[in-house]
Amino acid sequence: MDPFSTTRRGFLKRVARYGAALVMLAGHKTTFAKSSAALTGIRVSQTSDNHTRVVFDLSTGTGHNLFTLDNPRRIVIDLKRTRESSALVVVKQKTSLMRGIRSAKRGSDTLRVVLDLKNSVRPRSFFLKPDGKSGHRLVVDLHATNLSPTPIITSQQQRQKQKKEFIIAIDPGHGGRDPGAIGRKGTREKDVTLAVAKKMKTLINREPGYKAILTRNRDQFVILRNRVKKARDNRADLFISLHADSFRSPRAEGASVYALSLNGASSEAARRIAEKENASDLLGGISLADKDDLIASVLLDLSQTATIQDSLQFGSNVLKNLRKVSKLNNKQVQQAGFAVLKAPDMTSILIETAFISNPKEERKLRSSKHQQKLANAVFAGIKTHLKNRIS
Repeated sequence: MDPFSTTRRGFLKRVARYGAALVMLAGHKTTFAKSSAALTGIRVSQTSDNHTRVVFDLSTGTGHNLFTLDNPRRIVIDLKRTRESSALVVVKQKTSLMRGIRSAKRGSDTLRVVLDLKNSVRPRSFFLKPDGKSGHRLVVDLHATNLSPTPIITSQQQRQKQKKEFIIAIDPGHGGRDPGAIGRKGTREKDVTLAVAKKMKTLINREPGYKAILTRNRDQFVILRNRVKKARDNRADLFISLHADSFRSPRAEGASVYALSLNGASSEAARRIAEKENASDLLGGISLADKDDLIASVLLDLSQTATIQDSLQFGSNVLKNLRKVSKLNNKQVQQAGFAVLKAPDMTSILIETAFISNPKEERKLRSSKHQQKLANAVFAGIKTHLKNRIS
């Protein structure tokens, strides 16, 4: 048996129990007219000092609007075609981020719910359909924006403190029938990314305690999900997708580094929850098929929050080294919903090495010497990040 798998399962089972303990049902059902949604219960849970989740149980699906207000800080949620409910007055309301919950009718068919806040938060909301155990639910997540993140040690990071070898997955963008961007001199993105990836692999494999794998090692087309799958199958500690940017103006220049955005994480979590019955390896080998949607969502939130935090730090370390060999298009790590960054348990970044649409940068990208400089810079960022992570 793989001892690292045992560690991972133990960690995630503890997270599952913790998440389950946080999901508290309060309130009771009230009968309303069939034409309106009934708010039958509210559940408030706190997974960390930086995250509060509020779940509204509803008798049927309904529309909603959510927005934030200041002075005082609050989140306003307008539930369409929903009647008032005594569930609002019996729920445990206070958390590290939230002072309480209040409500009032707005117009003839809208119930306004206000979450009074203690700190600045970034909200997100989504609906969950009935799953056989629970009915219609509106989930509102509150993520702190002005607090230091509570450290979340992932099962991957626990393994890294014990293992002797770091595995780095390098993903040369595009390939095969997909050439990617093409420069004015005919330079193809798929060729540049593969060349840099091979140089990185050679560099990494020369370093004791490091091993590199490529998601493709020749000019072939690989779908995005399979690139991530290969990295996870090889138990990669870091995932790096290499690309070359393009823009309609030939003057655009510089390298950029991306991590997953929260919106991307939210959409991926929703997809994974929807497919959980057929998924056996969502969180480091732990299936979500036997967990209800709320618990599954809590687990994914914990994992993806930690992964995004680590990816942002990793991206910063890479940027610090890239600026030594290339101009930067963005001096901070950017965030976007790239599909190859969406593994919930694997630190991942996407690097735009330069603008292939810029003639000057195209010439550099064609140069083996410059490709080696890029490989050296990224590897320096890798070593800095992993050294800091295990110290």
